[in-house]
Amino acid sequence: MLQKLVDQISTIVIGKRPQVELSVICLLANGHLLIEDIPGVGKTTLSQALARSLGLSFSRVQFTADLLPSDLLGVSVYEREQQGFVFHPGPVFAQVLLADEINRAGPRTQSALLEAMEERQVTIDGQTRALPDPFFVIATQNPIEQLGTHPLPESQLDRFALRISLGYPDAQAERALLKGQDKRQELQSIKPLMTLEEWRGWQARVDAIHVAEALLDYLQALITATRSPRWCLQGLSPRAALSLLRLARARALLQGRAHVSPEDLQALWVPAAAHRLVVASAGTGDAGQQAQALLDATPVP
Repeated sequence: MLQKLVDQISTIVIGKRPQVELSVICLLANGHLLIEDIPGVGKTTLSQALARSLGLSFSRVQFTADLLPSDLLGVSVYEREQQGFVFHPGPVFAQVLLADEINRAGPRTQSALLEAMEERQVTIDGQTRALPDPFFVIATQNPIEQLGTHPLPESQLDRFALRISLGYPDAQAERALLKGQDKRQELQSIKPLMTLEEWRGWQARVDAIHVAEALLDYLQALITATRSPRWCLQGLSPRAALSLLRLARARALLQGRAHVSPEDLQALWVPAAAHRLVVASAGTGDAGQQAQALLDATPVP
């Protein structure tokens, strides 16, 4: 069933199966996904295909410089008929929230997402309201070099389980796009492949995947290395370590295995760690290269 899910999404996002698999792994691990790339390569299409294939409620917010927290979370409005204030929920109250071009909003709006992403709840007017279950944030962002973008704070980056990049399609995939039907029209015909209870069942299976002690030694060695001045100015948090372990379990499940292997950690290391690391050079590529070098230098127990 999970492979069928990947297959269906891959018919919409052509030529990007590895990225589609990482996206499914991220949601399977109950994590949030950050897609960073230039405009027009299919970031929004991938997000919509994921939500439709799982049959989850979907909400899209275009992040702009003038977006306010109330535009995202909701607002209480006085209604004469009710003789009091009535809360009108914002778009965050959806099972899948697409935060499009998230790094174009200001810090105040960025901070409004922190509680939602970590606690799956929001506090408005002194009252805490639970978000739907499951709750996923799929955020897209443009490269920081582009006009009108703001760097995401470290506290928010740490809440994204994975960061992926789609990149340009190869020649064969681009030719298929040029000759085929508009993918936005094909999105409308996507049918859910499973019920909400079935999806929750798959998520529950992630916790049953076996992790050997030697594998935990390997994970701890990688995490500890990031906290060394030799590699990074700031390493990975315990939250990042727990997230990486759950991602590895989810990848093993997607591959049809009942145990986590070192290859699972190695395949996920750069997309799970690079955006969380603080290195001497601020570029995205520099963090990715440093994460890969650290992985190559850490022996498998």
